[in-house]
Amino acid sequence: MPGRTAIGLDIGTSGVRAAELSFGKGGITLEKFGQVAVPEGAVRDGEVVDRSAVVDALKALWKGSGFSGRKVALGVANQRVVVRQVDLPWMTEAELKSSLPLQVQDYLPMPVEDCVIDFHAVEEIRQEDTRLLRGLLVAASREMVMSNVAAVQAAGLRPMSVDLSSFAVLRAVGRPHAADVATEAILDIGARISNLVIHSAGVPRFVRVLLTGGQDVTDAVAERLGVPSALAEAVKRGIAEDVPADEQELAGTAVDLMLEVFVDDIRSSLDYYSAANPQFRPERVVLSGGGSLLEGIADRLAAAVRLPVVAGDPISPLHVGRTGLDEQQLGLVQPLAAVPVGLALGVIS
Repeated sequence: MPGRTAIGLDIGTSGVRAAELSFGKGGITLEKFGQVAVPEGAVRDGEVVDRSAVVDALKALWKGSGFSGRKVALGVANQRVVVRQVDLPWMTEAELKSSLPLQVQDYLPMPVEDCVIDFHAVEEIRQEDTRLLRGLLVAASREMVMSNVAAVQAAGLRPMSVDLSSFAVLRAVGRPHAADVATEAILDIGARISNLVIHSAGVPRFVRVLLTGGQDVTDAVAERLGVPSALAEAVKRGIAEDVPADEQELAGTAVDLMLEVFVDDIRSSLDYYSAANPQFRPERVVLSGGGSLLEGIADRLAAAVRLPVVAGDPISPLHVGRTGLDEQQLGLVQPLAAVPVGLALGVIS
């Protein structure tokens, strides 16, 4: 295997996924990809709540996927992560790092000592005679981060970094050098968590973590029909057999209602951002994540936001090594790979 490698690890509501990339003169190669399901409720809204179940899943993932090492870049995204655009007094990188807790306390809904914080500078601006740094403040609950880190360590892995999943998605499916658009919105739809990030030429300008995903649609179908979640998932995807027509119609109504709420939330987020940043309005939406496979979601979103909606592809820019996956299997995992691939890419960014 070529010299330098990195492994990105995504702990999601429905499963744990990891991607190993190698970096060489010939480019970046996807060496391995694997995923293992976790029991329902083991991970709630992006936070590990049943450590033993997640540890077992991680051990199974490493045993079955053949990763070359145990050092990982870990992603986080849930309701205990805050991302806000803020303006701070200009200072050197070293000064900013040392003074950041004092600078940002007023922007946080929780005590700064209870957070893991970071600041991603976007641009330098001037207001009259004042020199400022404009960027994205990221703050995550220390308790939540350490809970996820502890589960990873208990599985015998070594978290070398913790990164925001939204930034990982941007690295994996963003098109920073596209000639046809200047600004685009990326929407990664997971089981319970969806990441919305807007960027211009690779520079993130807006991030929102939404507590809605594909599993919420499944739950709505299960409730409407009074059936187990597994059957509701099959009904949602249109692959369930022997389901009466009237129940299919009820399921369709539940899906329509959930999609209407979700799409409206995305539209509102894009409108809010565009009103504050008229010079950087999104020109298209890129979809990824398992929830992006739901039939009709791209068309609904395009109609609501009046923008082209295209599928993101985290794998095609990479060389593909001996992953153990055939072409069909790679196509199936493609929508699920954005976060782990992007986390691994972040190791060298």
